[in-house]
Amino acid sequence: MDQASPSVNSSTPVISPCGDWTLYEHRVVTSTNLLAANLPAWTALRADTQTAGRGRFQRTWISDQGGLWLSAVVPLSGADLEHRILPLAAGLAVCNALQELGLRLCRLRWPNDVMIRDRKLAGLLIDQFVPSLAVIGIGLNVANQPETLDSTLKRHTTRLADLLTEPPGLPALTALILRHLRKLVLELRHDGAPNLLLRINELWGPASEVELDLDGTVRRGLFSGVDAEARLRLWDEAGRPALYEAHQVRHLTEI
Repeated sequence: MDQASPSVNSSTPVISPCGDWTLYEHRVVTSTNLLAANLPAWTALRADTQTAGRGRFQRTWISDQGGLWLSAVVPLSGADLEHRILPLAAGLAVCNALQELGLRLCRLRWPNDVMIRDRKLAGLLIDQFVPSLAVIGIGLNVANQPETLDSTLKRHTTRLADLLTEPPGLPALTALILRHLRKLVLELRHDGAPNLLLRINELWGPASEVELDLDGTVRRGLFSGVDAEARLRLWDEAGRPALYEAHQVRHLTEI
């Protein structure tokens, strides 16, 4: 999981209950994950915009007005499997929330993207600043237009405004996602990983050919979901399996 400095400038928040969560809402922050670094469990933080939104391996995340930029702080045990499955469980929570809105074509792209067909709707970033807590960052395109700030995103992203006749407002969407996220985090802690992994593996879609960038080394094969330890499972052309953890893979490209 990524480590980063929690030093960040922010606007003065509005603090309110949001179901079983305490929600901090800001107008502008650099990064919601960094600002949430010192918050307690079951606290969430939302911003109208981020000026330095982050993806995996410190990639830039466009966070313009009209999108959902949300970080949620959850309790975390010391179990390695819980660390590995948490990004996948968070993706499952987002998909469950979107399915409740009627988006049945929602799927996951390993390890942290939420897709509608071949276009990215949302992404996730897990940070751990203290041993017993994880910060789950969620960026979801709602009515924003990221392609106007980065032309390379054109035809690669989608948003709720393009998919739903009447997308929910940001407050309702925040409450919906936090409800599903809390439910799955508690299920993971109380019931373990096996059932969650079965449901996660249903969200990848059919087995597909992919290319992995292993920090300069490229591997191609058939992606067939994750194993019982939440590791990516890749079958090469000779039918031999290989397993990879998220930190080993800088990028996965669907071919």
